[in-house]
Amino acid sequence: MNKIDNFIILNETNCNPIRMPILGIGTFKLNDIENIIKIGLENGYRRIDTASMYNNEEKIGKVLNEMITKNDGLDGKKIKREDLFITSKCSFMEQGYENALKAFNQSLEKLQLDYLDCYLIHWPGVKGLDGNDSGNSIQRSQTWRALEKLYQDKKVRSIGVSNYTINHLTELLSSPTLQIKPALNQVEFHPLNFQKDLLEFCNKNNIVLESYGSLAGGRLINNENVKELAKKVGRTPSQILLRYCIQHSCAVIPKTDNVHRLIENQMIFDFTLPNDIMDSLDKMNKDQRFYMNPNSVI
Repeated sequence: MNKIDNFIILNETNCNPIRMPILGIGTFKLNDIENIIKIGLENGYRRIDTASMYNNEEKIGKVLNEMITKNDGLDGKKIKREDLFITSKCSFMEQGYENALKAFNQSLEKLQLDYLDCYLIHWPGVKGLDGNDSGNSIQRSQTWRALEKLYQDKKVRSIGVSNYTINHLTELLSSPTLQIKPALNQVEFHPLNFQKDLLEFCNKNNIVLESYGSLAGGRLINNENVKELAKKVGRTPSQILLRYCIQHSCAVIPKTDNVHRLIENQMIFDFTLPNDIMDSLDKMNKDQRFYMNPNSVI
């Protein structure tokens, strides 16, 4: 994958490359979401990550409708729709061909948009099925066909997955019915869960790996090792943790309810972590997860 300044390129293997901001706003369990999104957009953020199961698409849509110009700024609004990158996800409760198409349209309506920039399968499993049930594979295959149709119908500019392991990705990429390859895989990725094999697999297959939980749910901010490394480069723990992901060619979507930290998180493009600090962070890996483990789903 290629990086251009603060952007990363999606869809390289699908011959329809698009630019996605490397840094975005995560909105899972985000409090005061309308204010945070508004302040973020006013301060230069252009990517927002949401999902149907977050139950916040309507609030995000309200802010977007208030801030996106409808006539090239003549209405006094400065943000153009084409400058934004909005991602949503099809939940484990919405898997299956028809269900996924319906879920997408519902998300689009709630967000008050005409199209999405990226749409993901949120989880490899399906509600009501055990993790070892082969029905999971069948349902997510049907869901992927729905995402391909949405892409071909130009309702979404890129499609991908979330929480997919190497096994899940291998299954998808080797499917005889595959028409569009996934552009992105959003997973839990941070120094305590440095998924090196998955990162290398995604890089090899031109799939952008996107990190959620980059700060391990806030746990790494107060980690003594991280604080010491941050001090060495004159940055905050949050900044070096986000920079760590970016130097591993991962996009990041940190969530914060703190306006100061929201702005602070943007200040990660004017420095580089030296190799010894990157190695130190890599060596912290314990394969430790703080969110659901997708290895439980075949």
